[in-house]
Amino acid sequence: QVQLVESGGRLVQAGASLRLSCAASGRGISSNIMAWFRQAPGKDRTFVGGINPNTGSESYANAVKGRFTISRDNAKNTVYLQMSDLKPEDTALYYCALDDSRYMGGVRSTIGYYLYWGQGTQVTVSS
Repeated sequence: QVQLVESGGRLVQAGASLRLSCAASGRGISSNIMAWFRQAPGKDRTFVGGINPNTGSESYANAVKGRFTISRDNAKNTVYLQMSDLKPEDTALYYCALDDSRYMGGVRSTIGYYLYWGQGTQVTVSS
């Protein structure tokens, strides 16, 4: 079992930067595909980006490409989402998720592939 806990979300102004953290416990996650998703009020949960340590690949949604970056600190068993140039449309509840497979094809963006989820952290961007 893996427990994921997100933190770092808060209210910021447009153009600001913010770093979200996803701390894992229960076992190490250094070899797992980790991803971030987000869900705005009244909308579906969507893929933001992910990182696959087995292939060295990263993948990002077009809406955040060039502004968001995912990194990981294996010593801390933590994954980060660095967000810059935030926009009001980035407002959402942000979740981290773990793909428990050994998928070698990159990072999958479909929710169903992710077995473990955190509870989410709220990011609100004011204009």
